[in-house]
Amino acid sequence: MAEKAKDKPTRKSERLQHELLVAYRTVDGFITDWAVNISRGGMFINTRNPLAVGSVVRLIVSLPDAAFPFDLTGRVIRVHAFDPASDEMAGMGIEFLDVDEEKRSRLERFVERLRKELPDAPRK
Repeated sequence: MAEKAKDKPTRKSERLQHELLVAYRTVDGFITDWAVNISRGGMFINTRNPLAVGSVVRLIVSLPDAAFPFDLTGRVIRVHAFDPASDEMAGMGIEFLDVDEEKRSRLERFVERLRKELPDAPRK
């Protein structure tokens, strides 16, 4: 039984459900999709064409309270393939890499503001 618990990934940061416009580079150019949850350590992007686990990706994130988008680097840590028979959302989980203090602070302020504005929002 203890083995089963080890198999399930644990989150480093609490995630809040919130749609956020994000762009990222693929071999075909930049793609714009919606992140459907965010934390100070990562996000889940809703897409039917996720990148492979382990892929490093440059993200352009548009926070609603910011005048300009900013870029982050992340790594795909999990993928959910599109399956019309499943209730699970297709997409990819991204873990942020090497986030500088200014960007981390902006993300944390945004997540905290959301937490206060949406106190009953489902959290993952």
